[in-house]
Amino acid sequence: MTHAKPPTPPPLTGLRVLDLATLFAGPLAATMLGDFGAEVIKVEHPSRPDPSRGHGPSKDGVGLWWKLLGRNKRTMTLDLSTPGGRETLLRLGATADVIVENFRPGTLERWDLGWQELSEANPRLVLTRVTGFGQFGPYARRPGFGTLAEAMSGFAAVTGEPGGPPTLPPFGLADSIAGLATAYAVLTALAARERTGRGQVVDMAIIEPILTVLGPQPLWYDQLGFVQPRAGNRSTNNAPRNTYRTADGRWVAVSTSAQSIAERVLRLVGRPELIAEPWFASGTERAAHADVLDEAVGGWIARHTRAEVIEAFEKAEAAIAPVQDVRDVMTDPQYAALDTLTTVEDPELGPLRMQNVLFRLSETPGAISWAGRPHGADTDAVLAELGLTEREITTLRKEGAL
Repeated sequence: MTHAKPPTPPPLTGLRVLDLATLFAGPLAATMLGDFGAEVIKVEHPSRPDPSRGHGPSKDGVGLWWKLLGRNKRTMTLDLSTPGGRETLLRLGATADVIVENFRPGTLERWDLGWQELSEANPRLVLTRVTGFGQFGPYARRPGFGTLAEAMSGFAAVTGEPGGPPTLPPFGLADSIAGLATAYAVLTALAARERTGRGQVVDMAIIEPILTVLGPQPLWYDQLGFVQPRAGNRSTNNAPRNTYRTADGRWVAVSTSAQSIAERVLRLVGRPELIAEPWFASGTERAAHADVLDEAVGGWIARHTRAEVIEAFEKAEAAIAPVQDVRDVMTDPQYAALDTLTTVEDPELGPLRMQNVLFRLSETPGAISWAGRPHGADTDAVLAELGLTEREITTLRKEGAL
C-alpha cells in the first residue's frame, strides 16, 4: 500500500507581510511574496482604497486589475493618521516580518510611524520603502510614477522609430520591474536577518531597476561616448532583427543574436551569398547592413502566410515567434502547457483567467489561493486575531480609524 506524499508548505509560509502601498510597484512585490506562501495583509485607507481597484476596465462594478494585484491578500482598512490607526499599526507591525509602503519620504515620520518607532515595536522588522526617487537626494520629495522613471532612465529615449519621438511603454513597465526587484530586496533583507537577528530598511527607488535592465548604456557612454540611438525594431548588435509582415497580413518577429541562426535564416530565404560577405561574420557589422538583410528576409516572408513562415523557420531551426495580441496569448499552446494563464475561482465574478505565479518550484510550489478581495473584507478578523475586543474595534470604527 502506498501513501500519498503530504503536501509541502509553500516556501514563504509563516512570513507575515503588511502591504501599505498603493498602485503598482509595492503592491506587486507583496503579491509575489503572497504567491509563495507569505500571509499578506493589505492595509487600505477606509475611504480611499488602493487606486488600482479603479484602474482599467471593470465588470459588474468590480475592478479587474485589482483581482490580479490583490490576489492572495487579506484586506483591512486603517487610517494611519489617526491615533487609533497609528496604535493599531504598531501592534500589527509587532507581529509582522515585512512592511511595504510607498508614501512620500517623511509621511510615516509625520505620523510617528517611522523606522525608529516601527523598529522599537519589532527589531526584526524589514521596512520596505518604495518611492519614485528614493529616500534622499534632490528629487526625493517629488511625486514619482513609473512613467517618470521610463523617461528619466533612458528607456523612452531609445524606444521608437529613428527620427520619431521618444516612446513610453503602454503599460507599467518601470513599476513592474521595481516590483520584482522589491520582492528580491525583501528576501535579501530577510536572509540577512537570519544571520544578524535584526531587520533593516529597504530603500527602493523606481528610477533604478529599469536603469539596470537597460544594460550597458552607461558603460558604453563612459568609455566610448556612445549614445544608443532609436532603432525601431532593429538592433544595433545584430541583424536581421525586426518584425515582418506576412502574406496574410499578420506579423512575425525574427532574432539572429547567434551567428549560426543568422546563417540559417539567410539560407532559408534563398540568399546564401550574403553569408559570404565579409561584414556578415559580425553581429555589429550585420546591423550596419540591416537594410539589405531586412529586404532579403522581409521579401521572402511577405510571400508566405504566417503559418508557412513559422513552419519553415522551425524546420530550419531558426528563431522566430508570431507577434501575438492577448487573444493569441490566451490560446497559445506553450503558455497552455506551462499553465501560465490559470483559472482562479472568485466569489464575486466566478472563474477568472489570470497570470499564474512567476515560476515553478519542484518541491515547494506557489499557488493562487484567491483573487483580490473586497475593500476591508478581513478587517474585523485580522483585528480579532490581534487580540482586539469587539468594543475596541467598534471604538476604532467610531473614531474613523477603520
